[in-house]
Amino acid sequence: MENEEVILLDLWASPFGMRAKIALALKGINYEHRDEDLSNKSDLLLKTNPVHKKIPVLIHNGKPICESLIIVEYIDEIWPHKFPLLPLDPYQRASARFWADFVDKKIYGARNRKIRTAKGEEQEAAKEELIENLKLLEGELGNKAYFGGEHLGYVDVVLVPIYSWFYTNEKFGNFSFETECPKLIAWAKRCFEQESVCKSLPDQDKIYQHALQLMKRSGYE
Repeated sequence: MENEEVILLDLWASPFGMRAKIALALKGINYEHRDEDLSNKSDLLLKTNPVHKKIPVLIHNGKPICESLIIVEYIDEIWPHKFPLLPLDPYQRASARFWADFVDKKIYGARNRKIRTAKGEEQEAAKEELIENLKLLEGELGNKAYFGGEHLGYVDVVLVPIYSWFYTNEKFGNFSFETECPKLIAWAKRCFEQESVCKSLPDQDKIYQHALQLMKRSGYE
């Protein structure tokens, strides 16, 4: 498609925005990246995502698409011949969507925040639950190089941005993901060998410093 306008409204530290960046990079799509200040949201963000008022938002030829999982699927459907992400087989597609949903519900969210904000038994419980769920993902990965098989696929694109926050959780929670989930960390390192991944994700220490600032602003020591 020629003369396409592709804009991504994003926040550099958001794993959800990172998903869209990786998908666009894999497809070789040129786009305009606009980093949002979430304390002073742009009129464009409020206009294009009036329901949730959140990033990321992909604007393709003036039409907004919201929610990161939907954005990645949209990118895959609009540019299907460049590095397909979802399998063609209906069962495999359903399975990929299941695990992507699992990542959002069981890996990201409250567990990560509790590791950073809770203390004592509450923090330990959050760490144990997160590690237990990551081990389920290790089981799904099995002996494959990637969740997509021999190549990066939908689940890889969904999960690897959350790996960017692992270092931050390790610092706050005083534990090691590599010790607990070595197969998953080996997978993440393989993903980072891909240019589309390593150039789309920020430095982990930069994310940690960002998290420290957020915690300070929220009143946590």
